[in-house]
Amino acid sequence: MQSLKLAKLAEYLDATLLGDPSAEITRVAGIENAEPGDLTFVSNPKYAGLARTTKATAILVEPNFPEVRTATLRVDNPYLAFAFAIELFYRSPHYPPGVHPTAAISASASIGVNAHIGAYAVIGDNVTIGDNATILAHVVFYPHAQAGNNLFAHAHAVVREHCHLGDNVILQNGAIVGADGFGFARQGDGSWYKIVQSGRAVLEDAVEVQANACVDRASIGETRIQAGAKVDNLVQVGHGSTVGQNTLLCAQVGLAGSTTVGKNVILAGQVGVAGHCTVGDGAMATAQSGIPGDVEAGKIVSGYPAVDNRQWLRSVALFNRLPDLFRDIKLKLK
Repeated sequence: MQSLKLAKLAEYLDATLLGDPSAEITRVAGIENAEPGDLTFVSNPKYAGLARTTKATAILVEPNFPEVRTATLRVDNPYLAFAFAIELFYRSPHYPPGVHPTAAISASASIGVNAHIGAYAVIGDNVTIGDNATILAHVVFYPHAQAGNNLFAHAHAVVREHCHLGDNVILQNGAIVGADGFGFARQGDGSWYKIVQSGRAVLEDAVEVQANACVDRASIGETRIQAGAKVDNLVQVGHGSTVGQNTLLCAQVGLAGSTTVGKNVILAGQVGVAGHCTVGDGAMATAQSGIPGDVEAGKIVSGYPAVDNRQWLRSVALFNRLPDLFRDIKLKLK
């Protein structure tokens, strides 16, 4: 088991220590379940009171956090520091370079050095993959797909034909890059004619697509997820959409086709955006918002149809009072 003294941990995290520098930390844990020997953190004021009762040996807090009996490591961003600490104490599986004998790799594929390719992985014709790739069991690359260096593709991820991944891309289990966009034209008899989805999907550097999320290929042109964006579980990115740098698409977000989402945007869980809309840089939509039109840069919106967050909060408060207001009106009309 990994063990570090608080003094060493504070040095690694560039934190100011208030407490016993010789205390030993053996793991990290949430503040509600922490035990002696654990490091925990407080970044949300909602949990500040638990800092007085936690059994943890040390807590990561902001520099101006009140003193408590437990040792504190004071740092500007406790949540980020906690992420660094997890890396110290968690030992992920090691995947040494090599190709499993059941993997099917085309003779025309090009794979860089130090690749790990797991059981039953399929690498199609003319696929190009950079150095240091980790491709786990049952991952499939269709013909002419490309990936840069340091790819990590978990089991059952799929990259379709002609799609392009940059460096340091992570595909979680079941992520699908480049499936056909939902494109159909109505025919004279009322049936639907499938439109060939001839475009590609592009994931730039440091993009992560999490479990069972789908980034559809475009009918023409491309679907593009720009550098540093993160796509959560069960997200749908429609064909021809663009997602800006460092944007977060949280669980079950749905972008209809040809949506443009700017950089540093946060779309919380189950947000839906209608097609051909633009969400400006730095905007935020709270959970379950429905966005039928453009959103200005920096705006926080809520509800359906999505409106300014403050207006939505006032509307919700009024909605909860409607029965009383209706009763009062009835009394006045008598």
